[in-house]
Amino acid sequence: MNTPVLTIEELHNIESGAWFSKLSPTLRSAILSRAVVRRLADGNPLAVRGSAAEEWCGVASGAVRISSVSLSGKQVTLTYAEPGTWFGDIALFDGLPRTHDADAHGPTTMLVVRKPDFKSLLAQHVELYDALLRLNCRRLRLMFDQIEDLNTRPLQARLARQILLLARSYGVAEGTEIRIGLALAQEDLAQLLGASRQRVNQELKGFEREGAVRVELTRLVVLSREKLMALGDR
Repeated sequence: MNTPVLTIEELHNIESGAWFSKLSPTLRSAILSRAVVRRLADGNPLAVRGSAAEEWCGVASGAVRISSVSLSGKQVTLTYAEPGTWFGDIALFDGLPRTHDADAHGPTTMLVVRKPDFKSLLAQHVELYDALLRLNCRRLRLMFDQIEDLNTRPLQARLARQILLLARSYGVAEGTEIRIGLALAQEDLAQLLGASRQRVNQELKGFEREGAVRVELTRLVVLSREKLMALGDR
């Protein structure tokens, strides 16, 4: 059986990632040499809440849905890991179980580093400790920003900012428009914002009237970044 390898585009997604691209060539090469390629179909699980941490993962293409289960038993989406994102290191550091479920959202390609190889990388490359510290500082800052937005900004502003973030991560330019390549139902978008689907639908209709976005069945198309930015600052 052939061992799967990254496509040129997938390798570019990894190497151009905001975190990975800042590592030394030696460390980048060491990580790639220890990682194996795993291709997942839509919905395939990658990690289960409460399970032991055994892998450190990087998203090469597609998306990973990070979710939790509410008290009522409903699966709730918390965020999506985009291409170039690495995760799983926290549980490998503290030895505690996984805190959330992770599964493929659409066809997804992963780079997976097994726990023994992750530990070996840490032992051989002191630089990795510093790099992971910076990565987790960035995660903390983003988390604090999200908490602040949730507590201080109205839904309209939070939705506009979320769409801009999705456009930056998954946007494909089509002339003057930007099509968000990540397939999201309005319920998924509502979960990201901690709001109801009905309220998100109302706000999206307002965005359409203002000429900021166009809503399609499972896609959003950004018509004007400037108008979205203005909505996000209101």
